[in-house]
Amino acid sequence: MKKTTLTTLLAAALFAAFTAAYALAQKKTDAPVTQTTEVKTKEADAHNAGGGMNHADCPLMRGGENSKSQHDSHGTHDDALDERGERAMGFSQTATAHHFLLRPDGGVIQVEVKDAADASNRELVRRHLSHVARSFAAGDFDTPALVHARVPPGSDAMRRLKSEITFAYEETEAGARVLISTKNAEALAAVHAFLRFQIEDHRTGDPLN
Repeated sequence: MKKTTLTTLLAAALFAAFTAAYALAQKKTDAPVTQTTEVKTKEADAHNAGGGMNHADCPLMRGGENSKSQHDSHGTHDDALDERGERAMGFSQTATAHHFLLRPDGGVIQVEVKDAADASNRELVRRHLSHVARSFAAGDFDTPALVHARVPPGSDAMRRLKSEITFAYEETEAGARVLISTKNAEALAAVHAFLRFQIEDHRTGDPLN
């Protein structure tokens, strides 16, 4: 009887030890899986909360923002140019159209009203361009410098070579123009540089050649 009881107790002890060992082994096996799952869950939450690439970081979005920024910059430049132009020239820049034309012997500065009935601005344009022809002939290029907030390319050489250049004022039906001509190669290059700058800064769309 004592032998049977001893055997039973020994068996029970062995079973309990086996069960405990199995449970411990199972816990160690499950721990990395649980930890990995928790890490992945945290990473996903961080991404959803803004940790990943957002729309502002997307190259396509940045490209769109850059285009908008450039467009806004052009608009600001044009507004400032018009404001300075109106102050220096004395007539509306939005009610008139500027054109700068290159010719083999020089070029043309032409300004006309957009509305044929706009007699007031037409008269102001004529008064201004008549003054421009006289000023340029005297080597005075202060007005373009004021309008563009910088010394226009070619103006220094045109001042130095003023005796080699002719500036002729002429009225048109809608405004006026200044005809520029020279036989001096250096003066011609300066006139063309000056007119190209005007075309680009005023964005007139006139040919650059």
